[in-house]
Amino acid sequence: MEYQFLAQAQTIDNYTLSSMMDDYGNDVWNYAYFLTRSTEQADEISQQVFIRAYSGIKHFRGECSLKTWLLTITRNTTFTYRKSRFFRSSLWGETLPIESEQGPPHIREMTPAQYAHPSAEAEVISREHVHEIWDIVLALPDKFREILLLHLKYELTMNEIAEMLRISTGTVKSRLSRGKDKVRKQWEERNR
Repeated sequence: MEYQFLAQAQTIDNYTLSSMMDDYGNDVWNYAYFLTRSTEQADEISQQVFIRAYSGIKHFRGECSLKTWLLTITRNTTFTYRKSRFFRSSLWGETLPIESEQGPPHIREMTPAQYAHPSAEAEVISREHVHEIWDIVLALPDKFREILLLHLKYELTMNEIAEMLRISTGTVKSRLSRGKDKVRKQWEERNR
């Protein structure tokens, strides 16, 4: 569904809200989970995000994508939630897959036919490598981890990330580059 009309909307109907939840619900929940490290808190925050979007649609001006706007609400809601007396820290649960530009060495060497129909063994090994990469990403300091997630998982542009985090585009580029370098170095060290 196209959402350009929301830039001038004062209210939205239930159908549009439902469509927004279908289109962006997973992104909002995953980002909330990334920030809180708790499935219960991610559930609560996701509900709050769409309630805030529903009641605050008049504040959406279309200067960024709807997804960026919702992720910004998610971030702000999470930080507000963290300040509340109900916030509890928890350990990371399951990790989210991250699409590698090159993939693990054994996957890069596969033929196109093998990409289309990977063996069960290759899938298991690939998942293990993805989890290892995510473990590395999740161990990074917040300033690198968050930018990597927004860029790689949510495919936000550097300008969108800069606006969302209220930092300069140059800072985003620098942190993204440094974060990727840190992941690459730690990955190489693990696989020596």
